Amino acid sequence: MAGCTTSTITNLTPRELPWSQTGLYLVEAMYQSNQRTLDSASIKPIVIFNNQAFPMRQTQLTQGRWETLVPIPDGTRVINYHFKFDYEYSAVLMRGADSKLSPPYQLQIVDESTTGNLLMLRE
Repeated sequence: MAGCTTSTITNLTPRELPWSQTGLYLVEAMYQSNQRTLDSASIKPIVIFNNQAFPMRQTQLTQGRWETLVPIPDGTRVINYHFKFDYEYSAVLMRGADSKLSPPYQLQIVDESTTGNLLMLRE
């Protein structure tokens, strides 16, 4: 009897971030899968916005958590983005490749004076 495999992408980025003088904004996601044949060393996540892909790096302290700094042009107040996780897995007599795409998300860049408690605004 074959079991079902599930994988989940969880967006850890707040819906709003305060404007940054550097123009760089931290985007984070968690990837979890119960697929036993998945090669975790092969996972290559990216965040996509404005038809550009930005590679993500795994955090040191939390397994399955990935992050990257995304450059957002000055004056931009809203961006739409999504995550894509490419990975390889072991199959009978060969290796396979697959990917998981997140739903779209939206990030608002707000003036520091209008931000409240950003921790309360996570998805």
